[in-house]
This record gives sequence, C-alpha cells and structure tokens, in this order.
Amino acid sequence: MKLLFANSAWVSAAERLILRGGSWQSVRLRVRYGLIFHPTAGPVLIDTGYTQEALSGARRSRMLRLYGALLKPELNAAEQVLPVLRRFGLSPDDIRTIIVTHFHADHISGLSLFRNARFIASDAAWARVKARSPRQNLRHGVFTELFPPDFETRLEALSAKRQVEAREGAPGGADLFGDGSVIAVDLPGHADGQFGLLFTGPARPLLYAVDAQWLLAALTESRSPGFPATLIAEDAVAIEPTSAMLRRFLASGGEVMLCHDPAPTSYDLAPEAA
Repeated sequence: MKLLFANSAWVSAAERLILRGGSWQSVRLRVRYGLIFHPTAGPVLIDTGYTQEALSGARRSRMLRLYGALLKPELNAAEQVLPVLRRFGLSPDDIRTIIVTHFHADHISGLSLFRNARFIASDAAWARVKARSPRQNLRHGVFTELFPPDFETRLEALSAKRQVEAREGAPGGADLFGDGSVIAVDLPGHADGQFGLLFTGPARPLLYAVDAQWLLAALTESRSPGFPATLIAEDAVAIEPTSAMLRRFLASGGEVMLCHDPAPTSYDLAPEAA
C-alpha cells in the first residue's frame, strides 16, 4: 500500500499561539491532505485540504468569507487535490472513498468535487451537526455549506467498522478496510469527532494525528498552547490526554505526523520535476 501527503495551502500564525512559550514570529503552516493507494479500495483520499471552494465558491456564507479573510490561506496551486490526482493519472471520478478526519473547512472544502465518493467519517459527529442550528455549528467551526447536499446518503459510518484492540504501544480503533492496514484512532480535543489514522504497514508504524497539535514540538516537548488557542478547541481538557497517548506511541517506536507542522516528512509529495 502506498501513502503520500500533499500540501494544499499555507497558513501563517504567530508561533506563540500554537506553541507554549514560543515567539511572536510568524510560522508558515502546511495544510496537508493524504492519498492512499490501497490494494482493494483503490485510490483513497484523506480529507481534501483547502480548495478554491472555501475561498471563492458560490455557496460560501458571509461567515465563511470572513473566516477566509482572517486566516488568509495561500493556496498551493501545484499541490491542490485535482492537479495531484492528475499526476497519478486519476480524475475526481476515480476517487471512490474519502476519509474525513473531522469537519473543519480546511479538511472538507473539496468534498463536492468528488461525486462518486463515499465518505468515511464520524457518524456521531455528523448527527450532532444535523441537530445544531447554523449559528451553533459556526461555534464548532463547521460551515455546513461545504458539505455535498447528499453527504448523508454517501456517509459510511465509522461506528459500523470492526474495532481493533490496542497492542504493543499502538492505540486501538476502527479497522477502515477490514485488513488491519488503516486504523481510525479517536483523537478528542481539537474538533468534534476527530480521528487520526494508524498505518500499520511501515517498518515504523505511522500515526497521522491530524490536528491533535499544530506543531510536532508542542507534542514532543509537552508545550501545548494555552489561552487563547484553547478557545477554538472542541474539548480543551482532552488535548493533554490525547497528546500523552501520542507521546507513548512515539516512545514505543512509532512515528507521528501532523497536518499543519511545516517540517517536510518522508511521506510528503516530492515537487514535480521541471
């Protein structure tokens, strides 16, 4: 099984806001999404990253426009999801599965580009999205206009997947493809229903921990940011227990990768040759 990550955009933030004790110097953060080439499921996306739909799409609400104006994401044209798929000879219609780690805009903005895809996501979190008013969803960082109109009919419930027990330092979770290769690991704290992905195939198991932290140093050095960063967390109290679990995984020999950490990894897509 082949796995790679691409960077859809750059977003800048003061280091002090995402790393306790950091400076006021601006840090340029990545906005990753992933692509799995699975032997039976075929090409599978992990989120979609930022796409133009979040910045200039016709369905954007006033609040989504404000969100974009505040964060000022710089789209990375070469690694937007559609050009990356073309590099591998794929079209949007070839994507039959998208793993949606959580429902924030920088993870779901391109879902409507994929009319044939089913969405593996937290059905419990989706039920809460449906139960809340638009204003309440905004408080949870969810812009419902970014969901395809038929999202629910294409939703493949995370709760229906076979559960795998924790073992040998690796956390347990939901077996997404029934072969033990990709395990969805609950990561409470940052967003409602957020889960990471444990890849068991590499010699050094990889846990893609999405937005459990913004910077790897916040995790490895126990420097989780405090106020005001915790204001945007779904469950600020859960951030440290989740981070402690990830540190145990690292101590057991595993590798942790984050969505926004700017440092390149061996899984990041190499630039296309000129």
